[in-house]
Amino acid sequence: MTQSDRFAHIGFAARRRPSGLMAPLMWLGGATAAVIAMAVGALLAVFAAAAVAVIAVVGAMLIFLTGFAMRARRALAPRGRRSDDVIEARKIDGAWVTYGWERHGRS
Repeated sequence: MTQSDRFAHIGFAARRRPSGLMAPLMWLGGATAAVIAMAVGALLAVFAAAAVAVIAVVGAMLIFLTGFAMRARRALAPRGRRSDDVIEARKIDGAWVTYGWERHGRS
């Protein structure tokens, strides 16, 4: 036996095919295993898709609630006075008189 003859039987084409009663049983077993493997794969794909959907919904809710929190924070934040809103008050004859509280453009 030479070096090339030792490995002549390796490969798909050189496989020995079962014959007799074992051939249909092995074919049926292989088909059953393939169907089970595809079912498990489909089930895992459904679980993965459901997990992605749940993550997307939770993320959307988080962004929505963050928007509400930012809006509430802006609404409750103290607003700084502008320099032209300064009110001056002086006590004249026992009464306080204020200047600068009128709005511009009103008479």
